[in-house]
Amino acid sequence: MERVGVLTGGGDCPGLNAVIRAVVRRAFQNNIKVVGIKNGWKGLVEADTVDLDLDSVSGILPKGGTILGTSRTNPYKKPEDIQKVIDNYKKLKLDALIAIGGEDTLGVANKLNKEKKGVNVVGCPKTIDNDLNATDYTFGFDTAVNIATEAIDRLHTTAESHHRIMVVEVMGRHAGWIAIHAGLASGSDVILIPEVPIDMDEVCDILKKRKDRGKSFSIVTVSEGAQFKAGQVVLKEEKLDSFGHVRLGGIGEILASEIEKRTGFETRTTVLGHIQRGGTPSAFDRFLATRFGVKAMDLVLAKKFGYMASLKGTDVTEVPIQDAVGTLKTVDMKLYELAKTFFG
Repeated sequence: MERVGVLTGGGDCPGLNAVIRAVVRRAFQNNIKVVGIKNGWKGLVEADTVDLDLDSVSGILPKGGTILGTSRTNPYKKPEDIQKVIDNYKKLKLDALIAIGGEDTLGVANKLNKEKKGVNVVGCPKTIDNDLNATDYTFGFDTAVNIATEAIDRLHTTAESHHRIMVVEVMGRHAGWIAIHAGLASGSDVILIPEVPIDMDEVCDILKKRKDRGKSFSIVTVSEGAQFKAGQVVLKEEKLDSFGHVRLGGIGEILASEIEKRTGFETRTTVLGHIQRGGTPSAFDRFLATRFGVKAMDLVLAKKFGYMASLKGTDVTEVPIQDAVGTLKTVDMKLYELAKTFFG
């Protein structure tokens, strides 16, 4: 092994720089040069790279985002683009490529691995949604939960002061991990997730019962991808990205409007959005991301291509990338039943 590429794709999240740093440090120990691929798969399509050394990763551990940049580029959308990926991999004289990302980024890595076209890939799991299979946690998730929890804590005081219902919309396209964790940690009175259709009668009944008990305010935490019982997803816009995903958003406003109409209680909405992605990673995410980066480089050294770093319990191990991208990891219903104990 002489030259290894590394890229970060999909949505940014806290901890990406910690992985890059760990990859470079581990590579340096083994006299391997690291080539940073800019802006995810787009950088490999365009051969847009930067050499990474110890100086270039110095001081980036506590920094959010990614020094390499990112994009939602899907090279499989155009046959010529995937060929460019393969050709540029060879032109850059890479012996392996570490792809840091979620379902979409690693989905591309998995296809490249299956096609056996000479691109040796290793994966590293990243997503604030924590919905990637075959790993207990992804880095970025803990930071997002902490940010959401702090925000909901702050909303408690203003909700109580004004005797209002506060609807807090958090991220979570198909899985409600952030809503469940932040909702439980902050003492939310109702938690709504994509896995369970929203029953407006039940939601309003909970809020009315709290009012009858003398509680003049309530907090409702809802995932952006939650659906009403009729099955209609609330979309930000109809346009799809290169991986076929729609932009979600707006569920909080519609939910608040419906609550106020049905109960008569003054209701306000706060959408946390990309605030959950930004800023300094938590200590847990820095620690996990560092372990993942070292493990990814070790997989390269062992020539275990087609595998991904994974957290199982407290151990960092490896799993086939295909196990991570086959299906999404949704919220365990036992955890949701636990959350319902505190509803209202």
